[in-house]
Amino acid sequence: MNLAEKIKHLREVEGELRGLNRPMTQMEVVKAMQEELNASLSQAYLSQLEKGKRVHLTASSRDLLAAFFKVHPGYLVSDPLDYSTDLLSDTDLLTNTNHEEESGRLRTWLAARAEEWQSEPVVADFFELLSSVEEPRTYLSLLQQLLTLPMEELEGVVLTLQKHSV
Repeated sequence: MNLAEKIKHLREVEGELRGLNRPMTQMEVVKAMQEELNASLSQAYLSQLEKGKRVHLTASSRDLLAAFFKVHPGYLVSDPLDYSTDLLSDTDLLTNTNHEEESGRLRTWLAARAEEWQSEPVVADFFELLSSVEEPRTYLSLLQQLLTLPMEELEGVVLTLQKHSV
């Protein structure tokens, strides 16, 4: 992923985290940065970064964006060609086709996400717990089904389960 894609992605995530249900606009990022960090970039500079017209950040711009989006500054560089976050070699990717090994890869990925989200304890705890179960895909499938329920119905399910576990 290149720098432009990463910044666009971070605006999307930040908009969701702030309850906007849409990506934050560049201007919203600029204003929020000023209000929350007492420093900001210009909207034009942010636009140039997202359009790929600027492919590198100054150290101060990188630190400011990292602080605002709560990511490590090293995240805000373009990944080298053929970069992958998987910890497997090409040979492993060709031979790891069984279900148990795939579950192991998923658990490794989930544990890495838990580390990445340490600044958000609820998210980090979720990934950590999910990485520790035997079959994380099964839990994800069940969670996916739960997410289709209306909130009131889901709250009722949780309350019922809590009563039965006491």
